[in-house]
Amino acid sequence: MSAASPTSAGTPDNHQIYRVALASIIGSVIEQYDYLITGIIAATVWGNVFFKLPGLAAVAAAIGVYGFGIIIRPIGAFIFGHIADRNGRKNALVYALVMMGLSTLAIGLTPTYDSIGITAPVLLLLFRFLQGISFGAEFGTASTWVVEQAAHSKYRAFWGAWVGFAIPIGLLLGFGSVIAVRSLMSPEAFNGWGWRIFFVVGFLVAIVGLIIRTRTTDSFVFERHKSKAAVLSSPARQVWREMPGTILRTSLVNAMFSGAFFLYFVFGTGYMKAAGFKGTTPELIGLIAAAFMLLFMIVGSLLADRLNRRTVLLVSSAVLFVFAIPYFSFVNTGNFLLATVAEVIGFGFVFGFGYGAIPTFYTENFPTQYRASGASAAYQLSQVYGGGLIPIIAGLFLNAYGIQHAYYYIGALVMLYAALAAYAIIVTPETKGSDLEGAIQTR
Repeated sequence: MSAASPTSAGTPDNHQIYRVALASIIGSVIEQYDYLITGIIAATVWGNVFFKLPGLAAVAAAIGVYGFGIIIRPIGAFIFGHIADRNGRKNALVYALVMMGLSTLAIGLTPTYDSIGITAPVLLLLFRFLQGISFGAEFGTASTWVVEQAAHSKYRAFWGAWVGFAIPIGLLLGFGSVIAVRSLMSPEAFNGWGWRIFFVVGFLVAIVGLIIRTRTTDSFVFERHKSKAAVLSSPARQVWREMPGTILRTSLVNAMFSGAFFLYFVFGTGYMKAAGFKGTTPELIGLIAAAFMLLFMIVGSLLADRLNRRTVLLVSSAVLFVFAIPYFSFVNTGNFLLATVAEVIGFGFVFGFGYGAIPTFYTENFPTQYRASGASAAYQLSQVYGGGLIPIIAGLFLNAYGIQHAYYYIGALVMLYAALAAYAIIVTPETKGSDLEGAIQTR
């Protein structure tokens, strides 16, 4: 089957936009699936499999390897952003997906410490490094690819949100897989070899994604840009020289969502267990919230097209600010329904509604010549000081105040991120209706 080409007028129709949207979402689904699965496996399994350290030291080492894969993502954003802005969005994402699939499979096949000694954690760290580099390519470049393809569509934000759809889909797949596999085998079997199934599945999904991506065209905006011989020699460096303020300012917006993810999903799940929710009940509540997140994301994207990007993002920041601490009052009741409502509001709505606008927001803030580099840099930078820094500070609060009292301080921290995001949204010019083929004033 050959790749579809643009219409005679040079503007893709909805079917051609859909093909790119589908191709863009595949790698992002694997990224979110891995984010959840690896976090669970690192905290519960890897300490005993790959490290010979006493007690919590092994768990800490395993979680450190997990965090390492997040911290180095900006390097991947720089490398693949450069490739995307020079050789095409599609090509960069194909290369990244190959690296992603192979490194994910390699993690699943890495021998244990008992088999090969110290080489085991060294290999795990290497494969996690390669995986993190490939993940650094995904969100910014995938968003650029699909939003550019939908540049002339009145539903540009909706099509861009397809990259965001990967988050609830990945979470649903991840949670569903963990619940299913754990129910089918003993804890001993799961900790011994069952956990490896998730990484083999990730590799198989990557193969499907690779087939889809290689049969899809690049965005027509980039193709026109390339035909004008306007490709820069070093786009990833130039965007930092010319638009550092835009990178830093827009990164503040997504850092808020990283905070929401940690507060309501990671810390919230542990807090529910401490509050008395038994078994897989917290995971079930998370599944319900993820399903609502997808719904809210669709609504948010349509409103971003109907109204504008900033209004949608400001609503999310306001709800996060107001609900950061009250969320725990709902959970403290021990009531399943109230805890589910809290998770749907805090995690499903805040994250989902805002992410309906995020992919388009990032893409529209940078010009074509270094759009993928700029969007990727801003997004992955936010992952470091949002998704990376917040858990570290939260850990200090947990050690100092215990899980029953630390939520006041963690909630206040996330409120600060929400306030900073609101400021960044307000001072960033609205981009709805912007010409993605035209120049954007550097700032």
